[in-house]
Formats: sequence, C-alpha cells, structure tokens
Amino acid sequence: MDGYFSSRLHHELRETVRDFAEREVRPRIAEMEESRTVHHELSRMIAEQGWLGATISQEYGGMGAGHLAKTIIIEELSRVSGAMGAMVQASQLGTAKIVHFGSDEQRKTWLPAIAAGDCLPTIAVTEPESGGHVLGMSASAVRDGDDYVLNGSKVYVGNSHVGDLHGVVVRTGPGSKGLTAFLVESDRPGFRTGPQQAAMGLHGFSFGELIFENCRVPASNRLGDEGDGLSVAYSSSVLYGRANLTAVSLGIHRAILEETTRFATERIRYGKPLSDLPTVKLKLGQMQSRLMTARLAAYHAVHLLDQGLSCDAELMNAKLVNVESAIDSGRNAMEIHAAAGLFTDRPIERYVRDAHHIFAPAGTSDIQLLRLAEVALGQDKGSWSERLSDVVRTPAPDPLHI
Repeated sequence: MDGYFSSRLHHELRETVRDFAEREVRPRIAEMEESRTVHHELSRMIAEQGWLGATISQEYGGMGAGHLAKTIIIEELSRVSGAMGAMVQASQLGTAKIVHFGSDEQRKTWLPAIAAGDCLPTIAVTEPESGGHVLGMSASAVRDGDDYVLNGSKVYVGNSHVGDLHGVVVRTGPGSKGLTAFLVESDRPGFRTGPQQAAMGLHGFSFGELIFENCRVPASNRLGDEGDGLSVAYSSSVLYGRANLTAVSLGIHRAILEETTRFATERIRYGKPLSDLPTVKLKLGQMQSRLMTARLAAYHAVHLLDQGLSCDAELMNAKLVNVESAIDSGRNAMEIHAAAGLFTDRPIERYVRDAHHIFAPAGTSDIQLLRLAEVALGQDKGSWSERLSDVVRTPAPDPLHI
C-alpha cells in the first residue's frame, strides 16, 4: 500500500515519527498511566516537531503535506501511545476551523504559531445536555459593542487542559442559522477549565470541560459570519475529525496485532509456541485481515481528500471500519492472552481501553451507518469535501518540509 498511496517522502516521515515515538513517547507511558492526567511536557514536545502543521500551507509556515501525511503522523504516534495520537488529532481538528473559516488576519496570526508548536488549538462543540445534537446547544454569545459575551460550557473537548486557543461554537440566535464560532484564548478573563476527570484510557490526554462566565471576546475573534457556526462544526468533524480518529484507531490496531503476535510467538504451550495452535492462528489471521482492510479504507479516504475529490462517505466508512476493527481485534487479543492480558505489565489492556475511547467522537458507529444509509438511498445532504476542495487540495509535498 505504501507504493500505491504514499511516496518516498511519506515513508521518510513515517520513519521520523516512529523513531521519535519510540525514543521520547514510549519511556513516558508508565508515568502517564500512573498519573492518569494530561502530560503537558510531552504534548509540547510533540507540537514542537512541527507535525501540527501537516495540513497548514507553507505560506503560513506549515508542512503543506496533506491529509495522508497527517494520517501517518497520528498513526505512528498512536501505535506507541493512543493518548499522544489523540493529542495530535485534536490539535489538527482545531486547526481546521482556522484553515477553512479564518480571516486573513486570523490565519496570519494563528497558523504560523500552530505550525511552530507554540499554540495548541481545540474545537469545542458538545455540551452536557445536548450531547451530539449540535442544534440542541444552549451556550450563548451576545453582541455588546465591539465584543461578544460568552456564557455556558462545553464538554469532551480534546486538549481541554493543554490547549491555548479554543474554537467555540455557541448560539447567537435561534435555529440552524443561529450558531456562530469564535476563537477564545485560554488566558482570556471569564474562561476556565473544569476539574480534569480520570477516564478509562488515553491517559496523558485531556478531553474535559470548558466554562465561559461572561467571557468577553472581541468581534475580530469571530470565525466567519454570524450563523456560520454549524458549518464550522460539521466541516471540522467530517473532514478532520473522522479522518483523524481513523488514524488513531489504525495505530492502536497495529499495536494490538504486533503485541499479540509477539506474545503468541514467545509463549510456549505443549512444548511449542502458542502461535502454532490452529485456534490461535485463526484469530491472528482474522486480526491481520481486519488490519489490512482498515488501513486500505483509511488511506483511500484521505488520498481522495488530498486530491480535492468528494469523499464524505469514504471518510465515514473509514472511521466506522477502523474503530470497529480495532475493538474486535482487541477482543481477539484478550482471548489469546487470556489471564495474562488482564495485568498492566503488558500493554494489551491499555490498547483495548484506548481503542474504546475512539468510538464516540465525530459520530458513533450508529451515526456513521445512518449517514451511509442516506448515501445508499440518495438522501445525503451534499459533500463537505467537495465544498471545501479548493482549500483542501494538496500539492506534492516539498521534501524540505517533510
């Protein structure tokens, strides 16, 4: 597949990220698992590599390398640490809103900082009461002279406690045209984060609550026009969220298979490696098949995205296939490990926990299936990838920037 979708430059990028992940990330995993809280130092270290700028054009100091390169970066980090892969994917999601909807001034101000690793962006849409129902949100922004005053809260925000710039979608009026997006700096008065709660997995990554209490934001921080908030939310989720979470699942899936084949080869039963047992071989073969299919779906979708072609359905399918495959292979891995997989001296239980965290964001599997059913029935409501293709289309990457 490398020869079909990717170039020598993509291969070199993969080796660079893998080396970094093994050298800098893996030694810190035990610390992250023990603390179960955001790892500020490692998040900043990864950002400083310039990888958050994968889809930012070279005009703004980014790599200009495209969505396949972004997928490779997230995949290789997630192969070692799902938490750090999630950190990068959340930052990339936060970048999308500025790339597609930011003014010239906003792009000049923020994109170079993101590309250099000096700014970690987020996007905040979900609320405690409305959940995934975007139009049900109640957090508000009221115009007051040259400013807007924001009130309300957002939950499950990736990079909540390490982010510097939050892209927040709030209500400025009724209905679907009453949502507007703003850029809110983390040091702005009236903004704070809620207590960070320990979660099942992705230890080292934060996805918590943002609280706005009479938070005054200048009108120049508005993304697009009033009423563009729904487009900001949906396009970021469709074009970046599904692709990014696909990459996290793909990396975790690879780690599950690699660790399980290692265990089955090294563990001796009845005088032979466990991998010699036909039942174990069948499970390993099933895991290998799933991984190959999932990787093909992932790379195909972002390849189309890089070409500026319509691919909303492919992105939905890639997220669906990769999430479900990783979870299914995680169960197979636990069946092969048996009791040995339950203890923290082996990483397989961490991989399984982390894989479940990718299920809900950017739409659960049921949501992806419902949207795909609309495609099959000819009831889909247009293509975000096609609408924004002029911005998305990526030229051949410059070797000096990969």
